[in-house]
Order: sequence, then C-alpha cells, then structure tokens
Amino acid sequence: RDCRLFIKDLHFDGVPVRIYLPREPSASKRRGVIFFHGGCGIFGSIRSYERICRYIARKSDSVVVSVGYHLAPEHKYPAQTLECLTATVHFLKTAETYGVDPARIIVCGDSVGGTYTASVCQELGHRTDIPKIRAQVLIYPYLQALNFNLPSYQKNAAVGFLSRDRAVYFILKYLNKDCSLKEPILAGSHVPESVNLKYRKWINPDLIPDVFKLGYKPPRPALFLPQVHEEVQELFEPWFSPLLAEDAVVCRLPDTCIVTCEHDVLRDEGLLYKKRLEDNNVRVTWHHVGKGFH
Repeated sequence: RDCRLFIKDLHFDGVPVRIYLPREPSASKRRGVIFFHGGCGIFGSIRSYERICRYIARKSDSVVVSVGYHLAPEHKYPAQTLECLTATVHFLKTAETYGVDPARIIVCGDSVGGTYTASVCQELGHRTDIPKIRAQVLIYPYLQALNFNLPSYQKNAAVGFLSRDRAVYFILKYLNKDCSLKEPILAGSHVPESVNLKYRKWINPDLIPDVFKLGYKPPRPALFLPQVHEEVQELFEPWFSPLLAEDAVVCRLPDTCIVTCEHDVLRDEGLLYKKRLEDNNVRVTWHHVGKGFH
C-alpha cells in the first residue's frame, strides 16, 4: 500500500505488469514511464524493483508501468524482448485510459533492462501506427557481445557484482548454452575476422575517450574457432547486441539519456552507444557516476 499511489497488477496482452498511478488528481494528462528491470534476464522481478518504481512515480508525478517479463532459461530468448515489446505497444495504444499523454511516454531500464529498452526503441522507430516513444533512458546498459576486452572490461575485470567472467557466464546461462564456451568467448574466438572488420567502426577501443583508457593494453589477436561461432549466433543479432543495429535504425531513435558507472565492465558500451547516437544526430544526455558500480 502507498498513500500517494494506486498500485495495480495487470496483464498487457498476456504480459504481467504492475502499474503505479499517482492518487493526486492532475489538471492535465501525466507522463508515462515504462520500466524494464535488470537481472541478466535470468533473475529480478517486479517485486524486487518495487521501491524504485514507486520512487519514480512519486518524484516525477508519472504513471509507471513495471514489466514482469518471464525469465530465461525457462522462457527461451527472445521471449523477454518480445514481452517487453508487447507491453510497450499495448501501453502506447491505451495510455489515455490511465490518464497518460501518449506523446509523453519514455522507456527506461537498467542493465539488461537497458538492452530491452534499446531493442524496443529500435524496433518501434519506423512504426507510424502507434505514438512515438518520447525518450529512452539506458542505465548502465548491456549492448554488445563481440568484444569483452574493451578498456572497461580490463579495468573492472574483478569488480563485483558483475565481473568480466560473470558477464559472459550470465550471457551463456541466459541463452541456455554450454558454459564451457566462456573462455573462448572472453578471448574473442567466437568472432570471425570479417565480422570484426565490419563492426570495428562502432565497437573499437579507439572510439573510447583517452581519460577512460588509462592502463589499457590491447589484447593479442584471438584464434577464430568456427564451432564456437556456430554455437552463439544469437550474440550477433541487434536484439541481443543493439550496438550492431544499422545507421538507418539508429537515426530514428528518440532523445536518449545514458547513465554509465566508472566501476562497471559495461561502462564502455554506454560510451560507444552515446557516440553512435550522436553520430546519427540523436540528442543524448549522458550522466557518468565516477564512484558508481554496476
């Protein structure tokens, strides 16, 4: 219970959601926030993000929809992305039912929730049959699975909660893959040279500002292992690695806020996405937490 909020558990086209509506009457339609929780796609829940969603609803006087997508590996990828997409489309179409202005809805998520946010916005960028998403908020998002030797991965390799080893381990658990693939993926043996060449214009330590590369050492070239590559094809899909989306998709994205943390293996993915968005004339606000952890 909350004296300032109505809280309801609903289903949006079969997807569980919890909606937080301010009790105080509003003279005009409110803003809407669709929230995707983190947890590597394999843990976390509406309940575990209850306090955060209440806080957002109260402090911003917005209607917040927390999406309870079903977790992997029991629900196979890309079920999580599809459920986030379904819930978003439903809310965009029915926003006025909840006193929300459909032109003032943002999508927000942390960690893998940031992945789902990026994927949903990329998927809906070309749609003309539903209201446009006003903005996206990516809180230390996971955005690529090609290079686990970026400066932030080296610097924070042993930092909890999300160490370099754990990042790849959780990816493999999420996809229900053999965890023995972890070491060759960490080395980069899952990526053909042709793919490295294609995407190094977007995923490259040279694109990271020098202030974030202190102590960085370029890794030795990895031996490509075709059998590993075949096992993890999902890693090369934009739904899984939104940094790989083409410019024609990225240029349609809404205004963006990106939050990065210094002590986080995923820091550089946020920095690289920030550059991609700016290069495609998308307006970006960036907030870096110098003492922050994932």
